[in-house]
Amino acid sequence: MRAKILLVLTLLWPFSAAAEVLKIRVDAPIHPVTSEYIVKVLETADRDGADLVLLTLDTPGGLDTSMREIITAIVNAKTPVAVWVGPSGSRAASAGLFIALAADVFAMAPGTSTGAAHPVGVSITGQGMDKTMEEKVVNDAAAYIRSIAEKRGRNVSLAEDAVRKSLSYTEKEALDARLIDLVAGSEDELLARLDGRTVKRFDGSAVTLTLAGKPVSERPMTFRQRFLLTIANPNLAYILLMIGLLGLYFEFSHPGAVLPGVLGGISLLLAVFAFQILPINYVGLGLILLALILFVLEIKVQSFGMLAVGGIIAMIIGSLMLIKSPVAALRPSLSFVLPVVIAFAGIVLFLLTLVFRAHRRRPATGREGMVGEIGTARTDLSPAGKVFVQGELWDAEADAPVRAGEKVKVVAVLDGLKIRVGKA
Repeated sequence: MRAKILLVLTLLWPFSAAAEVLKIRVDAPIHPVTSEYIVKVLETADRDGADLVLLTLDTPGGLDTSMREIITAIVNAKTPVAVWVGPSGSRAASAGLFIALAADVFAMAPGTSTGAAHPVGVSITGQGMDKTMEEKVVNDAAAYIRSIAEKRGRNVSLAEDAVRKSLSYTEKEALDARLIDLVAGSEDELLARLDGRTVKRFDGSAVTLTLAGKPVSERPMTFRQRFLLTIANPNLAYILLMIGLLGLYFEFSHPGAVLPGVLGGISLLLAVFAFQILPINYVGLGLILLALILFVLEIKVQSFGMLAVGGIIAMIIGSLMLIKSPVAALRPSLSFVLPVVIAFAGIVLFLLTLVFRAHRRRPATGREGMVGEIGTARTDLSPAGKVFVQGELWDAEADAPVRAGEKVKVVAVLDGLKIRVGKA
């Protein structure tokens, strides 16, 4: 009886532990969040014994460090990896080409492109690298892509030209030149064509894919990863920074408002969190903070607007230098920065105007509020007597004789509830 049970369990085991295809999608720049997402799914696939990881890719490129982390994970994964550039209209540019070339299967959808992998570096000041340094970076990238393409049996010359000459290729050009393995119109078509296909792994071993009837499981990003991906958008991170600085500025210029300070603090912390993901140029960030300091000093120092102008200039320059990424999708554009800076400067100048008006307005209460008030002499002032001001009778003294009933003007408030007046 026991032998029969073991036999039944043995027969059922392949069905109860059937492997699966894990589907993931990246339609964003390559940075630490997308790198973490891909690496985690590959680790899950290896742990669960999946048959295949299908990565649908649409990216303009990204950071070199994150790209290399993904490639390292792909070439060392126990699970075969297929990269499909799709759907139609998508691209795998720059870092995306490196990642796709490193996969066991590189496929593209009709109407897609890949290439333009020439590295564009930036220095710490946000400026382009010098010629010698740029040549070193290009040579390193060319050697890296040659090694990947050669190991995968793909067109080495075409891959290197994408780096050195910034060439891009359509799916037909890539297929004809054996840069990619096949063209598929959809994920389902790709999986059907891969069923029974033998692929060569990075370590030289061969694996035959058996995908027919296997469950396909989508593995979306976790809530944390989606949140990080959202705030890692350079435009949103920049807006959070501006809101944070504006909130703190409002709190400095109008102490006790509380709400602007709280919202500003939260926004600033979220911006700092996003800057841990984005490649931040700290010189640019320093210029933006300098702009805030100049705006605050404008409240305290009468510079006739020169500090505010300096703050606006520092903020524009700092905003353009803020993110030192060669990938346009990872830095705020000039067309986005200028309206934000102009709006920020407009709000600051409006608040400064309110502050200046408040400083110039004559006090209405207290000792200072009495100065300039008009009253009536109730007795002769020669020099002391009584005057009626603001509904009250005051002891007063005058520098020149004043007759009872004449109008007087308060010149100063003296100690002992006494005022000095002159003829109005």
